[in-house]
Amino acid sequence: MSNSLPTIGFFEKYLTAWVLLCIAAGIALGKLAGNGMQVIADLEINTVNIPVAILIWLMIYPMMVQVDFDSVRRIGPQLKGLGLTVVVNWLIKPFTMAFFAWVFFTKLYAAWITPELANEYIAGAILLGAAPCTAMVFVWSYLSGGDPNYTLVQVSVNDLLLLVLFIPIVQLLLGITGIAIPWGVLSTSVIVFVVIPLVAGYLTHRWLMRSKGEAWFKRRFLPALKPLSITALLATLVLLFAFQGQRILDNPFDILLIAIPLALQTYFIFFLSWKGGRWLGLDYRTCAPASMIGASNFFELAVAVAIALFGLNSGAALTTVVGVLIEVPIMLHLVRIAKRWKYDTEE
Repeated sequence: MSNSLPTIGFFEKYLTAWVLLCIAAGIALGKLAGNGMQVIADLEINTVNIPVAILIWLMIYPMMVQVDFDSVRRIGPQLKGLGLTVVVNWLIKPFTMAFFAWVFFTKLYAAWITPELANEYIAGAILLGAAPCTAMVFVWSYLSGGDPNYTLVQVSVNDLLLLVLFIPIVQLLLGITGIAIPWGVLSTSVIVFVVIPLVAGYLTHRWLMRSKGEAWFKRRFLPALKPLSITALLATLVLLFAFQGQRILDNPFDILLIAIPLALQTYFIFFLSWKGGRWLGLDYRTCAPASMIGASNFFELAVAVAIALFGLNSGAALTTVVGVLIEVPIMLHLVRIAKRWKYDTEE
């Protein structure tokens, strides 16, 4: 198992600035292209947008190839932290997200948005809530001084659970809100955006570790692969904001309305996990990444599924894009909070 997380470079250090640049570039592109963006939007196979699928796959694969799933066999000393992560991520987070969304979009915002749009916003929030972070948690853990070995283990466990729990939870919660979901479309999205990159990453990792060795894998292959993930992430953000740019310009108030419950949910899950970790007696280097993984979202998957289920220009897709918009600055703030609250286990 690797003993260190990916090196944090120029891109990760200035994540907020990059996100803001992508937002501006995407909105400008959408404005300039006008109806031309519809040509890209119509490139679909079984409701999955091909350009978005390719970009998200390229973004996820470099993260998946770094995960050592053999680490799952060595979880003994970290069972408390993993237990906290599993409970918060799969038994609490999806349902509190659905609750926050229901309260805000159908009750508090009833005077400003239609019931149909409220349902779409709720659906997007549910997709975010049912997809805890699987890639960016490496960055948040590194920045907060978390244990790299524990982070690898919890990401591995989370990825495996994602394969079996994401679809049932989304199906349950979207069914409760009265939105009919085609099971086949949801299954296709999980296969395309989780199973394929996960299997490809696992096979690549095993083959390269055996044929080239750990030193070559970490010093040559991962650095060479890193620009692929960064480029795909930037291109995905630009494309998503190009599709949604006009709606953002036309409805800035809606962006604020969506951002409020998403932000509250992020802080709520972090503080809940942090308090739970302290109560369980976790050391700081375990508590920090255990709190970050639930607070952050696997937004790549949420965005992709929202587009596949509801369309590029839907309220659900807009909600997941707003999730991307607010996640980076909020998570950087939570990193600062965690470092400010850093403690010794013996205290």
